[in-house]
Amino acid sequence: MAPVLDFLSHNWWLFFVFGGTIGGAVKAVAAANERRVVRRQERYRIKQETKIAIAQARAQDNSDEKTQRRQIDKSVAEHDRTDAAWFAYEIDPVTLLDFPMMTDMREPLTVDFHKARRRADLLRPSDPQSLVGDRHAQDEYREAVHAYVIAFDVAEAEAKRRRRGGFSLDEQEHLVRAQSLLRLAMDGAATPQERQNAYRRAQKELEGLMVLPQSMRAQIEQRVAGQIEA
Repeated sequence: MAPVLDFLSHNWWLFFVFGGTIGGAVKAVAAANERRVVRRQERYRIKQETKIAIAQARAQDNSDEKTQRRQIDKSVAEHDRTDAAWFAYEIDPVTLLDFPMMTDMREPLTVDFHKARRRADLLRPSDPQSLVGDRHAQDEYREAVHAYVIAFDVAEAEAKRRRRGGFSLDEQEHLVRAQSLLRLAMDGAATPQERQNAYRRAQKELEGLMVLPQSMRAQIEQRVAGQIEA
């Protein structure tokens, strides 16, 4: 250390020559240190903002997912309610023969209703939650269910307004007799033979007027056959 101090004491004039350079170097080092601190603080700020943005995005995704689930559940519930209303006609021949237009495919409103029902059934997912995240599929299903509900309401309102008004008096008498016979065919208190005969006669009364839905025929025939076997 002594030699260095000795050198500086004999060459003090060098400070005047290199003083500016040394001062500049010191300032440069200080500025560099300051920039590193600023960059470190900036990186920390960006990292924190990124964490916040990710958390907000996740919260929004969760909120969107819950909203989608509610909308899907609502569509499924509307679908089920309309199915239940239709099944009241499809499985009950007595009710159906009060409002025969519900299965009369000569009527445009009835055709529209059954088309809408088939489309809604086609688009209904086996697992409703599989629609979450698929906006296009959700919109398609929701619109199909809405069309189904509207078509059913319109067809039912017209069917109730007309009742059997679209049939002649003679045809209405056939429908009334068929209704009574079908009631007997499904009466558990009747004998197997009475039920079988009633069902056959009801079919003859309905010939040329209307065709019972396949599910209804299967239900009646199953009950009649069950009584015979018993």
